[in-house]
Amino acid sequence: MKTNFIGRSAYWLAELFVGTDTVTFNSPVKMVTNPAVNLITDLFKAQDLFNPYWLVLITAFIMLFISLKYLTIVIRNLVIFKLEAFFDTHIFKTWNRALMFGVAITILVQSSSITTSLVVPLAGAGILTLRQIFPYTLGSNIGTTFTAILASLVTASVTPLAVAFAHLLFNVFGILVVWPFPIIRNIPIKMAEVFAALAVKNRIFPFMYIVVMFFIIPLTLILIMS
Repeated sequence: MKTNFIGRSAYWLAELFVGTDTVTFNSPVKMVTNPAVNLITDLFKAQDLFNPYWLVLITAFIMLFISLKYLTIVIRNLVIFKLEAFFDTHIFKTWNRALMFGVAITILVQSSSITTSLVVPLAGAGILTLRQIFPYTLGSNIGTTFTAILASLVTASVTPLAVAFAHLLFNVFGILVVWPFPIIRNIPIKMAEVFAALAVKNRIFPFMYIVVMFFIIPLTLILIMS
């Protein structure tokens, strides 16, 4: 932090790329889902009893859990053996292959949430293990930064481009710090296994984890720093 290595590197890259031409890319996932999302949103907006945006949120959660449940069942019962061989021998055979696949898929769909959600049913069906998914998730963290880089190139300004490159470099150097060393690499994996075991025993634990990690701790830090 004292050397501001990431900040200086990001600013140097921003000055190098600022003013270059960029391209726009529409996510194929959004192209498929937007008509259905807009239809449901318009239906909820047509009524006056409830807040339409709360209804959209609740409906999204319900559809998400139903989709994950039945997708896992379908994968397990119909194609588990074919998929298991395909993923083991092609995509997730080595960690670098899984990482690059995570990068590529995330750039394609422009969402790391979608990328990680794709492997949840595969893990639930027993096709993939946590150690196979971990590098794939790291790759998705890199891939999600390219959307911000493309968007910041349009502004033709150094500052937003530097922020986007800082996001990219933070993820890249974070992987270089964590992944090469088995002792450090196993820490998040072990923590995930412990949290998963607790979640299986008590369904309230995932909810409490989200509330504490994403609301209570950040708000507490904001209050302390202010």
